[in-house]
Amino acid sequence: MSGGQSIGVNLGLNGDNLPSPAEIVELYEKYNIGSIRIFEPRHEILEALRGKPVVVAVGTLDEDVQGIAQDQNVANQWVQTNVVPYIDNVNIGYITLGNEVTPGPISQYVPNAIQNMINALKDAGIQKDIKVSAILKDSVFAASYPPSAGAFTADTANVIKEIAAILLQHDSPIMINTYPYFAYISDPKDISLDYALFESKSPVVTDGSYQYYNIFDAVLDAYHAAFEKIGVSNITLTVTETGWPSAGNEPYTTIENAATYNKNLIDHVKAGKGTPRRPGLGLNVFIFAMFNENLKSPGVEQNFGAFYPNKQPVYPLF
Repeated sequence: MSGGQSIGVNLGLNGDNLPSPAEIVELYEKYNIGSIRIFEPRHEILEALRGKPVVVAVGTLDEDVQGIAQDQNVANQWVQTNVVPYIDNVNIGYITLGNEVTPGPISQYVPNAIQNMINALKDAGIQKDIKVSAILKDSVFAASYPPSAGAFTADTANVIKEIAAILLQHDSPIMINTYPYFAYISDPKDISLDYALFESKSPVVTDGSYQYYNIFDAVLDAYHAAFEKIGVSNITLTVTETGWPSAGNEPYTTIENAATYNKNLIDHVKAGKGTPRRPGLGLNVFIFAMFNENLKSPGVEQNFGAFYPNKQPVYPLF
């Protein structure tokens, strides 16, 4: 999945009314969703994925990152418990170390955690090319800046350079979460809805020779610019979360806006045009999320799903 382009969907499970694991996997298959991301190694989901072609991204818990980094045996045990039993007939494509822990208080452990996880896969004799990576925290860059202004703080830059050195050695992408929805609602007077929803017909931001019609491309290129500034311009990105809530903060959250964002996102990715700074570069994207989750915080957090818990679409998407 590190080349070309693909669309996957995050599986959040913070609900007490969600379908069974088998029904969830059937829904992914029914709508030809090619990849699934789970935030921790939920064995009941992995069991349901046996024999299925769906590519799986499996995360470690944030609180496990430090232990994995500090003790190779902990990494080995994680792989023996969560990968080895499934590797023969579950299509595991990614392992992610935590979720948005860089920058943050445990980001210092991420580079060694990635390396120890790679070592653990090798030590377990796993031949499959599983991409081990980490996810950078959302909102590192403001949507209103020109993308070329993207820059990491000194401490974050040092950690990211360490992470990137490992990822480049193994041809793995670095991962980001980006939500144009949050950028838009933070400044709706100056950021147009069309710019957030991929609907602009003319450039909204011009940055040197680059022209931007949507926030999504602008944020990705802010990362590209920031990576260039620390000497890792050849690293690729995977977007592990993006989406738009259908309710909870009206008038910005409507079914129409959510459908427009995600449909246009899919078309944008499938077109394979890349971004102004990286034209023609394929992109792998995971939409957030599969279901509305009733145990999350009330409001928008409960309403990112493409499906209701009864498996009916919130809006036609796939």
